[in-house]
This record gives sequence, structure tokens and C-alpha cells, in this order.
Amino acid sequence: MHSLLSLFVFTLPLACSASPDKRWAGWKAHHGRALHYSALSQAITNGGSDLGKLESPSLPHFVDGPHPGGAPKPWGLRDAHSCNPYDVNAIPYTGVTRYYDWTVTNTTLAPDGVELPLLVVNGQFPGPTIEANWGDWIEVTVHNGLTGEYQEGTSIHWHGFLQTGTPFYDGTPGISQCPIAPGKSFTYRFRAELFGTSWWHSHYSSQYVNGLSGAMVVYGPDSSSYDIDVGPVLLSDWFHDYYDNLLIDIFYATETCDPHCPPMSNNMLINGKNNYPCNKTEKTCTPNAGLASFKFQSGKKHRLRLINHSAEAIVFFSIDGYDMTVIANDFVSVDPYKTDLVILGVGQRTDVVVQGGHNANESVYMRMTEGPSGLGPAGQTGCSLNTGVSYEVVAPIYYEQADTSVLPDTTSDIDPSRYLFPNACGNVPLNSSSSPSYAMEVKEPTTQLNFLMTGGYNATGAFVWYMNNVTYYTDYNDPSLFEAKLGNYNFGTERQIYNMKNNSVVRIVMTSVGFPASHPMHLHGHNMQILAEGLGSWDGKTIINPSNPQRRDTQLVRPNGYLVVQIELDNPGVWPLHCHVAWHVSEGMNINILERPDELEKEMRLPYVMGQTCRDRSAWSKTNVVPMIDSGL
Repeated sequence: MHSLLSLFVFTLPLACSASPDKRWAGWKAHHGRALHYSALSQAITNGGSDLGKLESPSLPHFVDGPHPGGAPKPWGLRDAHSCNPYDVNAIPYTGVTRYYDWTVTNTTLAPDGVELPLLVVNGQFPGPTIEANWGDWIEVTVHNGLTGEYQEGTSIHWHGFLQTGTPFYDGTPGISQCPIAPGKSFTYRFRAELFGTSWWHSHYSSQYVNGLSGAMVVYGPDSSSYDIDVGPVLLSDWFHDYYDNLLIDIFYATETCDPHCPPMSNNMLINGKNNYPCNKTEKTCTPNAGLASFKFQSGKKHRLRLINHSAEAIVFFSIDGYDMTVIANDFVSVDPYKTDLVILGVGQRTDVVVQGGHNANESVYMRMTEGPSGLGPAGQTGCSLNTGVSYEVVAPIYYEQADTSVLPDTTSDIDPSRYLFPNACGNVPLNSSSSPSYAMEVKEPTTQLNFLMTGGYNATGAFVWYMNNVTYYTDYNDPSLFEAKLGNYNFGTERQIYNMKNNSVVRIVMTSVGFPASHPMHLHGHNMQILAEGLGSWDGKTIINPSNPQRRDTQLVRPNGYLVVQIELDNPGVWPLHCHVAWHVSEGMNINILERPDELEKEMRLPYVMGQTCRDRSAWSKTNVVPMIDSGL
């Protein structure tokens, strides 16, 4: 397949449909450096979003709320090392609810200068940032305002939240709820049980690929101090097409691109911004659309909340000439460790602290790349798919006295070989990274699930992914959680329900064979203990750091590799475990863990609104065609 990239790149049209702005001349050399200039306004590139603007405010160390006993922080004297984050009795009882009101609409924006149809919340890309203190409740009312040819259902998933006692607000259509019908509204209400950095996104098909995603920040104890919270740094690949067209491509792609090429990203974005060479597209395009920009203060420690909200890409993040101190992975505080390169699979987050230099006139680039395409020349392939036109993005960081009218002139000293297949296509080895701040030893499992992950063409000629020879398919009108609540456990094979019955601890062994792709596996409702991972197959006994293994909610399975994780079955519900590559979960790479079914059936109460949402969905789908071409997730 190595010839596919060159075929795709060199057959791209060279015409640019939009004349470059005359002010493009602003890129001329200025004292040896290029001018920093944006040809498009923030309203045209990102709508109402403030992310990516130089004047964007930094985040606080916490938001307003009660301080128990007059403590300096809303979580009192709790710290990251001695407080069990999974003990519901240890969570701060703030009594505070953070309210958000969102409307999902379709619009046209140009994040990198190329005009595209986007799906957005409140007119913003990236979407609004949710902020709360640890222990607060979060309530978000979502209005489905999608219209015209983009009219369809939607749902929002709150990535990484445990949803203890509220599994019906997990936001997974066909599993925890029916989709929100066009013209209807739905209110999610859940608790900020964990603290740190995460993101929200649509879980309806691959809608989030076209804009339905944003950051979530829960303020709480930290494993290391910092002075300034720079805020979310959202990292993503970017496609110059609508998601349903891309799904057709991935289902019916061939090596010869006849009739479909696999989706290959056109660009990379930081906080929804980048430039694109307009001579590489026939779409309406404006050169020099604008880069995201950030502020540093000399001598200060800066917290950056890195979030990979890509469709497919493993991303590599660095700051030219700087080390970063990692203090959290996903919603898990870790003992701090230094690195010059952060690797993130789709859905993963890493919080880093960067020590500012002492030159107030300095400017420097942060940069993110997905490396060369996975369909490039032999020996030079990366871990993700792209056209080869633009697979890196930079964003200037300016200190307080730096000249913000010119771009930095820094370069990266990261060896490009660190982006290449296969060694780069996984997270850092478990024995080379730090441990969770709160230690939890590995328990003896009461049951084990083994999954063989494969890909191939089904009887209809579509390429799909399998877990134990089954590809997942949801039923939007009949959520699995509702059936389990009724005690109905005779699910169809394609629903991929694994009933844990009375088990208390499950070990899950995943082995990927055949098609050499990475899989960022995300488990809803839990942080997983990551026991082992690597190439080939697990030896059945090796556990890395059994006294306190890594924990996170998303972890990469290497191409033709294995991943061993473990969870305590203490959260009644139906919880998906799926690859977070948008195309892979759309192609069926998902199973569902039915947890504590007796408690779910006998003790949990479903809000009446869940049934009403399904009635609204049923009424709408009876008079509208629902072209569900994928798994639905």
C-alpha cells in the first residue's frame, strides 16, 4: 500500500478557488523573521470561540464555590497522594451545580482557511469549555438545532467521567440513551467525581470529526505546583470533507483508491487553528488563515492541558527547546516526570507544567505533528494517515515583552525518527513513565475477558473491525441500558454485551492481529489499571509495577500488539469499551460491559426523561429517513 500516498498527493488539483488576500504580503521578511498575521477573523475561522487568541484569558486555580472550614481551596485539605479519588465518600460535597445551555447547529467556518460545513455548539469551534470544582455537579441542557441536509440526531459524551449512579447520562446512543431528535432538548446532569482535564464530544456516529467537541476542566489537587493555568490545548487532525463522506471512504477504501481512498487528514490544528496551502485544494480557501497563539510569563510555571480530539491521529507534542513536566494523564494525577515529547492517542489527555525562561522578549513555537503518513514509502511511514501536504502545526508562545507582530524563529530538535512506525505507534513504555500519585495495587481478578481484534471485509464488501469475530452495531431506538434495567439479557450478538454477573474484578486482555493499526482503547465508566502492553502477545503473567500500575481511561494498543487492563466492577451500568479512532468505532470496534446487573435492575431508577427522549426519537424517525451506515457510535 506504500504507493497510495504518492497517488493521492500528486493527483491533487493545483488550482486555488479563492484569490489570496492582498495583505498576504505581510508575510515578507521582517528583520529576518516572518510577520505574524491572520488574514481571517476569529469569527470566520472559529465562530464564537475564544480559544487560540493571544488575548484569551488564563484559567483560574479553581472557580467560585464553598471552602470547607475556611480552607484555601474548595476541596479542603484533600491532596493527590492521600485521597482515594474513587471513594465516593471522599469526594468533596460542595452542593454546587454548574449550569450550561447549549444549542447544536450546523454552520460554515474555515478553521485553516478552507471553508467547510461544521457542527458546533453555540456557534463555537472548538466548543465551549466546561469548568467545575471537584465534587460539583454539572448540568448541561442540549438543544438539537440541526437543520436542512444536516438534520439528524445527536448526543454528547462526557469523556472520562465515571457517571456513578448516572449511567443514563453517559451520552452513548443506543447504549445509555436514545439520540436527541432534531428540534428536541435533553438535560445531562452528572457529578465531577474525578479532577483534571478531559473533553466532551458527540458520540453519535462520527459527528465530532466536524466540530462537536470541546474541553472540560475540573479543578482539584495537583501533584505539582504551577503559577499560571494556560488552559486547554486542543490537538487534532483535520479533514476537508463531511464525516459521512469520510465514513463511506473508510468502509469502501481500496489500495488503488478505486472507488474510494481511505480518509487521510488534510491538516493539523491547535485550538482549532492553522494555515493551509490553498494551491492544494479546489475548495474555497484563504491563505494565512491564522495560527493559535499563547502567552507565557518569564520565570513562571505554566500548566498546559493537552487534549487529543482527533479522528484518527496519534499526535506528538513538543515546545522548541523546552522540557515539560507531566503531572497528569487523563483524569489521573501522576508523580511528576520530565519529557521533551508527549505522545497522545485519540481521547487521551496529558497535563504538563512548563518552566518559563527568564528572557521577557522571547518567543518560541509549540508544535504538534502526526508524522509522515502511514501509507508513505517503506521505512519512512508514520502511525496515522495523511495526504502529506500538511501534517504539522505550530503555535507561537510569546513572553510578556516579545514582539507579537513577528513569528518565532525557533526549530525543533526532536529526532523525526521518533514519529515513525512501528516504534512510535504506542504510548511510552509503562516502565519508563511515572506512577499514579494515589497508589492502588493490582487485585486478583475474579474473571477474565480475552478479545482478538481483527479487521477485514464483510459479506457486503465493507471493511469492518471485529472483536472476537463480531462487529458492533447499535439500535438507536432501544438502548441496551434500558433492556438491562428491565432484566432482559438476551441481546443480539451484534450488541456485544458481556454480562459480568456477580464478578468483582475483571482482567481484560486485548490482542490485535492482521491489519497493522493502532487502537486507542477507551473504557467508559472507569479508569483502567494498565497492567501490560507491547508487541505480539501477552505472556499471561508479566505485570508492570503491580503495586501501583498506570491508570487512565484510554490506552493505545500497538499495531499487532497487546494490551492488558483491569477494573473493579463497582459501577452498575452498561459501559462501552471501544477504539477511539472515529473510523474504527464506526466500523464496529466496540464491546459493552454489563456491570452489576442485579443492582442495575433492582435499585437504579431511570429518569422519566429517558423514555420521553426515546418517544421523541421514534416519532421523528417514523417520518424521516435515518441513513445509518455505520455502527452508530
